[in-house]
Amino acid sequence: MTTSDRSRTASRQVSARRADLLDRLRDLFLAEGFAHLTLDDLAARLHCSKSTLYTLAGSKEQLAVRVVAHYFKTATAAIEREVGAVTDVRTRLRVYLDAAAAALRPASREFIEDMAANSATRATYEANARAAADQVGRYIREGVRLGVFREVHAALVAEMVGRTINGIQRGEIAERTGLSDAEAFAALSQFVLGGLSAPEHNAQHNPSEEK
Repeated sequence: MTTSDRSRTASRQVSARRADLLDRLRDLFLAEGFAHLTLDDLAARLHCSKSTLYTLAGSKEQLAVRVVAHYFKTATAAIEREVGAVTDVRTRLRVYLDAAAAALRPASREFIEDMAANSATRATYEANARAAADQVGRYIREGVRLGVFREVHAALVAEMVGRTINGIQRGEIAERTGLSDAEAFAALSQFVLGGLSAPEHNAQHNPSEEK
C-alpha cells in the first residue's frame, strides 16, 4: 500500500468515526435533550474523550448546532427516499406527511424545548420547518395543476400544516385534544388530503355519493 493509499484509508476511518459519533450524539439528544448536558457529561456517556468531541466542534454551543443540523439532514434524506419511490401526487403528499411524522417521532419534548430555547438551534429548526412547508406547498400546487386537488392557496395550507406539526411536536396538540402524536399525525394527513381532494376525485373514491 502506498503512502497515498494509507492516507486515504486513514481519512476514511476518521470520517467514519466522526459520522458514528454524530449519530450517537443525535440519538442521545433526541432522547434526552441537550441543554443539561456538559461536554464532560457527553464524553462520559459516549465513552470518548473531550478532545474527540472537539474534533466535531469547538464548544458545546457549536456542537449542539452541528448535531441538530445532522439530525435534520438525515431526517430529510430518509423522507426523500420514501417520497422518491412514489409518482402519484396525492400519494406523494400522504407519504411525505407520514415520513415526516416518522422522522420527528423520536424527538422527545426535552429535545424540542431545548431547540426552541437556543437561538442557534432554533434557527436550524425554523429553517427546516420552512423548507417542509415549501415542499408541501409544491405538492399542493402540482396537485391543483393536475386537477387532483381543488383550487386552494397552497402557501396558506402549507403554513397551516407546518404549524400543526410544530404543535404536535411541542406537545400542545396532545394537551388540548388528548390525541397521541401518532394519532394526531394520522388525523392531520387524513384532514389535509380529504380537504384538498377535487370534487371529481371524491366522487370516484366514494361511489355511494353518486347515488
